[in-house]
Formats: sequence, structure tokens, C-alpha cells
Amino acid sequence: MKPIPQALLLAALIASPFLPSLAGADPAMTQTHAAQTQPDKSHPYVGMWVTPDGHIRHELLPNGRYDEARGTRQSAYRGRYEVRGTHIDYWDDTGFTADGTFVDANTLHHGGMVFRRVD
Repeated sequence: MKPIPQALLLAALIASPFLPSLAGADPAMTQTHAAQTQPDKSHPYVGMWVTPDGHIRHELLPNGRYDEARGTRQSAYRGRYEVRGTHIDYWDDTGFTADGTFVDANTLHHGGMVFRRVD
């Protein structure tokens, strides 16, 4: 067996106070943290969201994808999204990213615009 280099042992000793210990960790705290960082797959925001002038139509699909139309251009932007609480993050298929906030059950603020839910 090869001996462990002294420098590696010293680095481990120096870093150990700064690393969280999982031994004896409260399982409830670990689960709570995981729940906060995981996307909400059963959120209530699936459906069509439209700007007041109707120019931008943003459909949140139940499979975690979105399809956005602009004016006469159908599917102008497509990508995936994740909801955590009232926050939404978007990743467009072209690499563009954005986010937004649901201020109530029928109002989404996204990209400096206000979207309303359409039934």
C-alpha cells in the first residue's frame, strides 16, 4: 500500500472544519433542502399566458416544455422550464435563458412584460 502524501493529509485537515458533516445530519433538514431545490413538477401554472396586446403567447406545457408565439410567428421560441414555488426559469433550445415570477394565480411577470392566464 502506498503512503498518503503529507501535503494531502495537511490539506484534508485544514479543509475539514469547513466541510459539512453528513454524519448525524437531521434527515428533515436534508429533505427540506432537497424539496426547495427540486423543480415543482405539479405546479398550477400549466397553460396559455398572453400579453395584454395578444402579441406574445406563451404556453407552458405539462411536460416541462414551453412554446412561445410572437405575432404571426408560431413557435418563435421553444425550450424547457422549471417552476420552484412562484419562480420560473426558462432554457430556450437555442441557449437563451430567462426567468419570471408568478405574482398571483393568473399573472406572470417575465422579461419586463406582464402575462395573463388565458383559459
